[in-house]
Amino acid sequence: MSSIIFSILSIYVFIVMGYLAKRTFKEKIDDKTITLLNVYFLQIFLTFWGLLIHPVDITLLYAPSIYLAIVIIALMVSAFFAHRLFTHKKEYSIAMVAAIIGNTGNLGIPLNIAIFGEASIPYTTVVNLVNVFVVYTIGVYFYSRGSFDVKTSLKNIIKLPILWAAIIAITLSSLHYKPNEAVMNMLMMGAYASMTMQLFLFGIYLYGTKVQEINRVLIGWVVSFKFLILPAIAFAVLSFLSLDSMIKGIIFIELIMPLAVANVNLRFAL
Repeated sequence: MSSIIFSILSIYVFIVMGYLAKRTFKEKIDDKTITLLNVYFLQIFLTFWGLLIHPVDITLLYAPSIYLAIVIIALMVSAFFAHRLFTHKKEYSIAMVAAIIGNTGNLGIPLNIAIFGEASIPYTTVVNLVNVFVVYTIGVYFYSRGSFDVKTSLKNIIKLPILWAAIIAITLSSLHYKPNEAVMNMLMMGAYASMTMQLFLFGIYLYGTKVQEINRVLIGWVVSFKFLILPAIAFAVLSFLSLDSMIKGIIFIELIMPLAVANVNLRFAL
């Protein structure tokens, strides 16, 4: 238990630092510039490092496949109710996406390591990849649909480099390409820089959030869906599957991770 608490606290140190930095320097810190650097450059390193550090193995596909299936079921449930609760297109878009996207990388990976050990890394890596695709396809589409038409929304999906980086990395891994130590060290530096910057950005964003301006109905829906409805859906699906208890635990934990920092990225990058 103490290791789990320490893992969570060590991650949130960077969020607090981002909050304090924005509070101290205010307009001297440009949120959008930092976000663009992360989304269009550093996350490419994170994608290559995460996918090339372990060879792609067909046996690892069970966890992300089940994760994706539960997300799709949750998305349909969310669409049914959110359509009736939110008539404004932007609020509906946020309600749809925020309820199903979680911080499976920066928080989910270290938390699973704390609980299950290093044996969880291959599974959390591929589940996080699926979450990345959800964020940058479904997420980008719905977020941009709140402001743009269908054609522009689809263009927003295609222009994000992380998708192309993932396709290239998966192809290289399937061809049994293994980078040398120097290349992996370079990718690792960029990956950790990206994860740290993500957490800083979240803290910066929190400073600019005005509690009195928050839509209470929207927040209530997202929190209720994320921590009540989605876990219930996940538990129902996982209870019918014959899987190793560790894999079930990893999938469940990744699904209930709190809102991903990618939501903040999309706010500025699109």
